[in-house]
Amino acid sequence: MALEQIELCGMPLARVTRADLVSHVLDESERGRGGWVITANVDYLQRFLSEPAAAELQKKADCIVADGMPLLWACRLQGTPLPDRVAGSDLVWLIAEGAARRKRSLYLLGGNPGAAEAAAAVLSARFPGLAIAGHSSPFVASPPTAAQTEALRAELVSRAPDIVYVAFGAPKQDYVIDALKSALPSAWWIGVGISLSFIAGDMKRAPVFLQRVGLEWLYRLFQEPRRLGSRYLGRNLPFTARLLAQSAFARPKR
Repeated sequence: MALEQIELCGMPLARVTRADLVSHVLDESERGRGGWVITANVDYLQRFLSEPAAAELQKKADCIVADGMPLLWACRLQGTPLPDRVAGSDLVWLIAEGAARRKRSLYLLGGNPGAAEAAAAVLSARFPGLAIAGHSSPFVASPPTAAQTEALRAELVSRAPDIVYVAFGAPKQDYVIDALKSALPSAWWIGVGISLSFIAGDMKRAPVFLQRVGLEWLYRLFQEPRRLGSRYLGRNLPFTARLLAQSAFARPKR
């Protein structure tokens, strides 16, 4: 079943709530149909607009949802509001909870060393009955080499999970999913970025009030200023300002 979509600068975004998406993934999984979910933020949209190869890669996903608040603001300004922010860091909990209830198995792939194992333990404790098919945090190039792809494919085929969380960050996790999804066509692949570290407790997520007002990025910047400073301040902020202005200008005049 296809989800309703709108477009933001040509990027297709699913018009769903978090609950809608969780139900869609689990319903389709029970029917033996797999898919690929991208949780898009400003970085994703920037690459979509500036890198044709990135746009083609993202278009292979079955569902792109708006993770970043600037995308929701822009959609509202252009007159096509979305009902919810669908953040990967929320989905990892919600899908795991639903998977435990519906007897779907889950594999955790990627993250910092040890994060997948620790996150698997936390999720198993939180949701009794959750079937963890496996976990691993290997080094993978961007894009992955043929040898790396083959090793990952062999591991995942042997475990046969229903759902795979892929936590290598973008765009690496998208290359990984694109390379592997044909090996398990009935599985759902969810790119979750740093979320396994949030679950494991290695990184702390921003307080809810900062998430709601769109300042989660500022909290992350204080945690990792060297790694994130140029991206957030040098690229994301100017791009977001232009995006919001363009979206407001594009709104149909009454």
